[in-house]
Order: sequence, then structure tokens, then C-alpha cells
Amino acid sequence: MSGTPIIAMRGIEKHFGAVHALRGVNLHLDPGEILGLVGDNSAGKSTLMKVLTGAYMRDGGEVLVDGKITHFRSPQDSRDLGMEMIYQDFALCGNMDVGQNIFLGRWPRRMGLFVDRPKMYAEANTVLKRLKVDVNSVFQKVESLSGGRQQSVAIARAISFNPRVIIFDEPTANLSVMATDRLLETMAELKRQGVAQIIISHRLQDIFEVGDRVMVLKRGQAVGDRYIRATSEREVLELIVSGTPETALTAEQALKQAA
Repeated sequence: MSGTPIIAMRGIEKHFGAVHALRGVNLHLDPGEILGLVGDNSAGKSTLMKVLTGAYMRDGGEVLVDGKITHFRSPQDSRDLGMEMIYQDFALCGNMDVGQNIFLGRWPRRMGLFVDRPKMYAEANTVLKRLKVDVNSVFQKVESLSGGRQQSVAIARAISFNPRVIIFDEPTANLSVMATDRLLETMAELKRQGVAQIIISHRLQDIFEVGDRVMVLKRGQAVGDRYIRATSEREVLELIVSGTPETALTAEQALKQAA
């Protein structure tokens, strides 16, 4: 790792009653990097990201943004520092159109009172073009779109906040092969634009397609951190199944061992 990471999580702890969900987890994300976050269903992936974005309060550890300790009390606090999380359900309003969803709750106004609809739809078109996604019309109702195109609208909404970090929660779980390919192209485009990304996924092939690094969680602990170019899907699967905290080398240490 070189320079100051955009995100650094150190020794993160989280309890839900008697359940110890996160146990001293460390994570870092560099500017423009794509990090895959993998593990089984009880590994703590989503919990860790909800701690990062302020949806959950941490019970211990530190979260740093640009090297400065932060104390997020809500997702709005993390959004104010450039973080967006896109959940599996996309959080869209199906009975509204594409443009309305992209600017939901913060529609541009004229004279401080009226929704500036021409500006809203023009800016929605601009965001979609930036992503190079294929949505027929910003006037189309979201409920009439395919799952892949609905996800494009969710990503466009996130991008409209000009984030520096986007977190995807199982982004390809319910997509067709074609929609998955389109999404991976969108992720690659975001990377070219300097947007850092964290992908929670069970689909290692997707992470190996676009990712720079992959981190493995198991029962709330980090058990592996590898650069994609210095590992294999087989090694990552072995870490998911049988990894222990003792195998949790940093990506740099693993790269040196592989050299």
C-alpha cells in the first residue's frame, strides 16, 4: 500500500447481544481501488460495511477517512464524506420514473419552491451518459425496467452524489449474464473515473474480472487479503472454507511470498 488510504478500518468490533459479529477487523481501501469482500453468509461482510457507512455503530476500533478518525452517526454522515452503499433491493420507487428516482428527495428547485423538471431530467441524462449505461428514457417508470437496468438507476443515483467510494452489496446476485457483464463494465468505467469500490459478493469470477484486491472474512475475522494478480480463485476458496486469523497476511506480504 502506498500513500494514505481513502478508507482505513482498524480493530473493528461489533456485538449483537451475545453474538460477537466482528472481531478486530482491519480493512483499507486506496483511492480508485476495487476491493472484493468475500466470505460465507455469517462472515460479517455486510455488518462491516454498515459500520463503515454509519448504519451500525461500532463497539470498538477506528474508522479513518483520508487518515482522519471519523465518528459516523448515520449513513448521511458517511455520504457527506463521499461514500455511497447500494443494497440488493436498490431502494428505488417503482411508481416513479428514472429521473425522479435519481434525484429522489433532493429534486432541483426553481425560485425555491417548484421542482425544476427540465433541469432534473437533463442532469439525470448527464449522469446516465457518464456511466455509459443503456436506459431507454429518463421518463420511463422504474417498475417497467429489468433488474439490470433498475440497478443502473440505483448506481446513477449514487453517482449523482459525486462519491469517492461506492459499496455494492451482492450486485450480481439476481442479474442475467448480459446484465452482469454490463454491470462489470460500469464498475470498470467508475474505476477509470477514480471512484473506489468495495464489492460484497459470492461470485469470485466477478471480483477476479474487475477487482484489484480481495479480502476474506470468516466468522467476523479477517483471514486473508490478496492482490488479484498474486492469487487464484482456488486459494481464495480455501481461505473462505478453512482460513484462520493466522493466515491473514496483508496483501503486500502475500505478494512478496508469491514472488
